[in-house]
Amino acid sequence: QVQLVESGGGLVQAGGSLRLSCAGSGRTFVGYAMGWFRQAPGKEREFVAAISWIGGSIYYADSVKDRFTISRDSARFTVYLQMNILKPEDTAVYYCAAAPSPVGIRRNVIDYWGQGTQVTVSS
Repeated sequence: QVQLVESGGGLVQAGGSLRLSCAGSGRTFVGYAMGWFRQAPGKEREFVAAISWIGGSIYYADSVKDRFTISRDSARFTVYLQMNILKPEDTAVYYCAAAPSPVGIRRNVIDYWGQGTQVTVSS
């Protein structure tokens, strides 16, 4: 059974930081790009960040650029999202995703999804 399991969500004050993790299991994710999406209440799921298998290609949504950093440990099929200078508008359920390419992730062409982790930023 293929699984992507997120962790690290929680409640934080505006201006604070959180680090999300997502670990893949159940199949080999060798060669897969990984990324993050988020969905706020009443809104559609939106792309946040993506990273290629070896980390040479990275993409960010404009709304998080310069505040969020995506990284990965490919040996452990794990991807991270370091979120700094958090804002109330960053409040959402954050989902991990895996796909053959980071461009595909950016275009919402996803093979596997995680179950999501809640991030709440208070003002």
